[in-house]
This record gives sequence, C-alpha cells and structure tokens, in this order.
Amino acid sequence: MRIVLASSSPRRRELLNFLHRPFDCYVPDIDEIRQSNESAEGYVLRLANEKALAVATRQSDECLVIGSDTLIRCDQEVMEKPLDFEHFQKMMRQLSGRTHEVLTSVAVCHWNGQSLVASESTLVTTSVEFALLTTDDIESYWATGEPQDKAGGYGIQGYGGKYVKRIEGSYFAVVGLPLYETEQLLRMFEVTGG
Repeated sequence: MRIVLASSSPRRRELLNFLHRPFDCYVPDIDEIRQSNESAEGYVLRLANEKALAVATRQSDECLVIGSDTLIRCDQEVMEKPLDFEHFQKMMRQLSGRTHEVLTSVAVCHWNGQSLVASESTLVTTSVEFALLTTDDIESYWATGEPQDKAGGYGIQGYGGKYVKRIEGSYFAVVGLPLYETEQLLRMFEVTGG
C-alpha cells in the first residue's frame, strides 16, 4: 500500500527514509492553533491527526498517511516555533540550565481513496537537559538561522545539539519523527519494510 508523509519538514522526510519504504510527501494545510484549555498532549496529538487527514482527503487511491507534530513543554508552558528574536531569547532563557519535555505525536490514517478506514496514533515524550546559555550563546545561535522554524527554537540534530547535555527517551522524536513508534504504527496496518 502506498505511504504518504503529511509534512513540509525536511527532517521528517530524512527520518522516514530510515524505515526503508518508498513514500510520497504532501504538505498539509491546517491551522496550527492551540484551543483554549487544550492540554499539550491533546494539542500535539490533534495536530498529527489533522495533518494526516488533511493530506489523506486529497488522495484518490488507497494509502497510509503519516502525520506528526512536535512541541516543547517547560514549566507546563507550550513552546512552539519562535515568533521573532525577542520571543526566541525568552524561550532560550527559560530552557537554559534546565530540563524540559519534547512531545512528539505520530498518526497513521488508512485512507481507501474515498473515506477514512482506520487511524492510530501515539505520543512520545522525551526529557532534554539544556546547558546554561550565555547571552552570546543565544545571539550566535539565532544568527545561524536554525532556530526560526524549530519547536522550542532549537534543533538537536544541528547547531543546537551542542547545548544539549542529556536526553532521556527518543532522540528521533526530538528531531521530529520517532522511528520505532512510527514503524510499530505502520506494522499495525500490516506494512512490511526492508
């Protein structure tokens, strides 16, 4: 069965390649706005499901569509992509010298070309400990251009990795797509890889 990744993220595309299955990629068109009183877990799961379904409904044949979303939680505050440098500085100061959680969800929808047959999703939580950051660290990291499109303002797989002291959980979930959990979801729909 054809596999489709519902994502604009080059990182998710790179990671999905590790599962050794051919796939197509389409960008989902959804509003990523947290609803009032929505938990971080509920929010990230909803977005993964909405991304998968938004792309599935544009397919005319049977396929499995994978949606994923990542956010950071620190002090029970949800951190998404930085709006600007000032917002980024605030986030980095909050993360500096502390441990935060990275929540990544994956949803797989089985689409028959006309309607949703079934869907499954999972949530992976990883703890990340950050080093103490100086003002110079924060300014020079922003200047790399990397933080602008990253949840929480950093990429563990890039320049931001030098500020990560320790992780507990899935490295790939922090990057954007937990490989083990994605593989297990695909196997639920009896898709075998190489």
